[in-house]
Amino acid sequence: MSLLGGIRPPIAVLSVLLLALAGITALSLGRVGHDRVPKAVLTSQQHFAEDGAVGMRASIDESVTDLARTTELFNAADPVPADAVLDKLGNVYQKWLGTAVVEISSGRLLAARGENVPLTAIDRSALRDEQGLAPRMVRLPNGETRLLSFGLLHWEGEPQKLIVASSGLKFPGISLGGFRAIAVIDQNGRVLSQDGVPEPEQVLTDLQREEVAQSNKQLKKFAAAATEKAKQHPIKSKEPGSGGFQGVSGSLIGGSHLGDRSIAGYATLAAPEAGESTVASSLGLTVVAMVKVAEDTTAASSPLFGVLAAGALLLIGGVTVALLIGTVQRPLIRLFLESRRLTRGDLARPVTVPRRGEAARIGEALERLRHQLLGEPTPATDTRRRRFGSRSLLAVCGVLLLVWCAPLLLLLNRAGDTVVVPQQIVNDQRERTDTLADRVRRSLNEGHADLLSVATLIGDRTQPSEMTEVLERTANQHLRYESLYVLDADGRVLAETGGDPRSPEGESPSDRPIRVLDDSSEEPVVVGTAEIPGRRGAAVVGEFRIDFINLLLKRPGLGVVRVVDTERRIVAGNTGYRAFQGLPGSRLDALVEGTNQKVGTSPRPSGVLYRDGGDIQIAAAAPFTGGGAAESLGWTVVSWQPASRLAIAEYHLQNRTVLAGLLGVTAATACLGWLFIVVVRPLRALAGQAEALADGDRRTVLYPRHHDEVGAVVRSLELIRQQLPAQQRKRDDVPHPAGRI
Repeated sequence: MSLLGGIRPPIAVLSVLLLALAGITALSLGRVGHDRVPKAVLTSQQHFAEDGAVGMRASIDESVTDLARTTELFNAADPVPADAVLDKLGNVYQKWLGTAVVEISSGRLLAARGENVPLTAIDRSALRDEQGLAPRMVRLPNGETRLLSFGLLHWEGEPQKLIVASSGLKFPGISLGGFRAIAVIDQNGRVLSQDGVPEPEQVLTDLQREEVAQSNKQLKKFAAAATEKAKQHPIKSKEPGSGGFQGVSGSLIGGSHLGDRSIAGYATLAAPEAGESTVASSLGLTVVAMVKVAEDTTAASSPLFGVLAAGALLLIGGVTVALLIGTVQRPLIRLFLESRRLTRGDLARPVTVPRRGEAARIGEALERLRHQLLGEPTPATDTRRRRFGSRSLLAVCGVLLLVWCAPLLLLLNRAGDTVVVPQQIVNDQRERTDTLADRVRRSLNEGHADLLSVATLIGDRTQPSEMTEVLERTANQHLRYESLYVLDADGRVLAETGGDPRSPEGESPSDRPIRVLDDSSEEPVVVGTAEIPGRRGAAVVGEFRIDFINLLLKRPGLGVVRVVDTERRIVAGNTGYRAFQGLPGSRLDALVEGTNQKVGTSPRPSGVLYRDGGDIQIAAAAPFTGGGAAESLGWTVVSWQPASRLAIAEYHLQNRTVLAGLLGVTAATACLGWLFIVVVRPLRALAGQAEALADGDRRTVLYPRHHDEVGAVVRSLELIRQQLPAQQRKRDDVPHPAGRI
């Protein structure tokens, strides 16, 4: 018999699949909801740490790039005094804690601004070429850490000078909320900087001091654990195909104190593209974000449910398999044995005819053929046996299995409007949205600062080639611009690089630092303008790539993210959108409007949980606050996502229940369909052929299509067809007795 064909393999596979599904059901459906901290909360902390790592990496790389680019522009111009260099640098950028200009040969300090730069920690002999200008971290006597960036000034005929810029390892604009701490650690697990946990001497009561001491102790434990985790390879640290963050990231669970459990997320500073390396990623830093959450002692389900569901499946599956064996498998095998007996010439015993269906029709045909081989009258056919065939039997088996699958798919363990969404997830949605809004605002401010730097360094250059050279150098170092060009006071383009300018021809440069040029086009045109000093209204104009803004919004775990203007029209987003259309739903409009109302001195970010029956949605909005040229845009970042996508126990249980139902439907469909194609359909055709042969059709040759039980019966019928004429000829050759015809 064929290994894949025949009656036995489909029934055997169905039995094995139902047993396996019963085991999976018993083990999985009763073990959901016992985690004291929901997985969704842990994942949210991981994403929070990733946001901090992305923001710090971008800030460090941007600072280093700005200093290097500004130094190149100074080197391309005429020499200027050291004080003028730092003044121009400070007027454009306010990102460094301290700056200084040092003469490399003598070590003499020529100029300084801000805090004292630790010049004694610099080896001047290693700074005479570009290879020695790599940024480095320096530990101050007070325990703080500074990141030093360098720029080499070399003018013909003058000694080489070094620009030194000092910055702290602080997170740019990250929103911590009221109960979170975040820290930067090095490769040895040492905390370089932290925010969110006050110093013990800054609190008043003994209980507060104890709480702060416990938090600092737990943060150090998380730092040590994250240091070990960060040593993994990024590919090996994640599940295959997970994608997302390019570095090593994850979550940690700490101890419990006064009913609150400390949890943390960690993430290394990694380049935005896999396989690449940046200045920040080469420093070996890791971000750790810690928060305390209330433990959930309730369980989403009881182990008894999984046991009962598995028992019901075993009962229904046992009845189904027994029905298939008793009404399909055994009758077919009996027909195979009976047909082979007839071909061997054993015609003494009557054929055992099954009770109903195609097997009964074939059995009756075999009995009629036995009588024909014996030369006896053919018995009458019982038509009542034809009413309930194999197709009806398979339908009954499918209904039996559906009785178990349908409630799991549609009714049981539904996560309705009573699902408990942890408040920490709502808080994280709000704080991450606020952090994202600040990052977009800072990126636009950085872009405008670059334009100010270019405008200052262009100065009184009037030759288009000289201006174009400066613009091209800026465009190559910063990919945020679609095009860069210089306009005179009458709106004429004096120099350009990149795409075609989209400013209206003949219109004077705008006095607004950043604006949306056209709010009716298919793509928003965000334009930054910086006036050139001493050029009577001439300005440098940069058109930002909208894809650059969209890329900033692509953060996992936030759902759909949109940037809307003051009229709540969409300007940018992390997924597909149509520019300048409204938000989907009045609730989001109301959220944005309420968020932009001032509370105290400025608007505050907000997060909300919407419930609409079983549809639960988490939403947050954060306006542009914090100053800079981009704040005048009045934009707001909005994010929302359905709670059903989160790893919450109730949804996890619902998904597992639905999965069990789907597996049951799949197993039943596959095996019963297999049985129908391989056995039932050929069996119906065989019943018709057997009845035709019994009715006298001797011309049709019968041949098997499959080497299984049905094919064996077909071969037997063919042998019987060949024997019938021979038997008839033998009877015709026998002489009749005298007196009888």
